[in-house]
Amino acid sequence: MTFADRAAGGTDKPDAAVVRDALGVGVAVGLSGFAFGVTSAGSGLGLPQTCVLSLMVFTGASQFALVGALAAGGNPFTAAAGAFFLGVRNAFYGLRLSQLLALPRAVRPFAAQWVIDETTAVTLAQPTRRAARIGFTVTGLTLYLLWNLTTLLGALGAKAVGDTDAWGLDAAGPAVFLALLAPMLKTPTERAVAGLAVLLGLGLLPVLPAGAPVLVAALAAPAAVFAEGRRAGRAHQDAAERPQEDR
Repeated sequence: MTFADRAAGGTDKPDAAVVRDALGVGVAVGLSGFAFGVTSAGSGLGLPQTCVLSLMVFTGASQFALVGALAAGGNPFTAAAGAFFLGVRNAFYGLRLSQLLALPRAVRPFAAQWVIDETTAVTLAQPTRRAARIGFTVTGLTLYLLWNLTTLLGALGAKAVGDTDAWGLDAAGPAVFLALLAPMLKTPTERAVAGLAVLLGLGLLPVLPAGAPVLVAALAAPAAVFAEGRRAGRAHQDAAERPQEDR
């Protein structure tokens, strides 16, 4: 169903409602930039480096993965590779959003910076192209401003308190990452991927260099999908053979 079809069916959404929903998402997630600022400072990155990461990268999962690997003593190239693979999903979001938003070519390079999980979720939830554009813009702008502001405050706060490990603030990043991830695991396959990734990551920590277990844990996705495909294939075969047995 197209935007036009949904609008014709009476599902149009007031602009104020779209703005309210977008602001809610932007504010709720944007405040977690404080945890990133603390984690980044605790990993040894300076204030300028921390702020540039939020300004230029602007995708929380990749940022947390990068500073987490660095904090564990990982090689910078390995840490960057893990962050890159996590960020690849945004390219696929962009393919879908480019069709829904249909933005002018001159605007697309700037809009691409805001293509992340939250803006995609808000955009896809809208019934019309106008509502989608409003949702994308308000969510992206709110989240970008708050994320960068709270990143700065978190980094400054970490320097003020000194040793972040002594205060337990080194756990802030992983806690926020898990809080963002958990609601996305809605199907058995997604939960299986997450569980297998955890087992691989934790199991390989003693034997691989810091940062490398994260890359190996990415193999959980194709492994779980392959197993799910095998299971579905067997179920289909059993269903096809059952009528013959009944005869």
